[in-house]
Amino acid sequence: MVGRPHRDRGRGHPLTHARLPIRGRRGRWALAAASVVYLAWVASLTLGPQPEGAGGGLRDLASWFDGWAPTAWLTYPVLEFVANVVLFAPLGVLWVLWAGIRRWWFAAGSGLLLSAAIELTQALALPERYPDVRDLVANTLGAAVGAAVVAAIAAASHRAGGPRRAASH
Repeated sequence: MVGRPHRDRGRGHPLTHARLPIRGRRGRWALAAASVVYLAWVASLTLGPQPEGAGGGLRDLASWFDGWAPTAWLTYPVLEFVANVVLFAPLGVLWVLWAGIRRWWFAAGSGLLLSAAIELTQALALPERYPDVRDLVANTLGAAVGAAVVAAIAAASHRAGGPRRAASH
């Protein structure tokens, strides 16, 4: 723009110039397909009918951990919280791949909004499901962790290749 001084606020910051691997039409189609599959999977797990014996695998694992004193703290609620974090980590990864890494932390907001929509739907329309505030926290944390991992990898990759790229500009 004319009359405005040039400001390079992000100069030198690893997330400013780091590039994501998703390029071209094929990459966007693959990302779109991965996003649809992921969201359908999350919807089936969180909004579908709760199968008989739901949580059985986690309950069995918690029971196994309970048999040894050093792992007795890994109770069912702890394992369920961790499972929810892991379930929403791909959302953070997908967010960064779609939106870019400069605003990776917005992924936590997307996790919060999606989780709130799921919990609200469970509360209002699915009497067989149990909405839980801990799920909201775990899901938000999972999206943030997934995005932070991608941002950290991109920043490390940029730092590793930074001097060679800077010399070519």
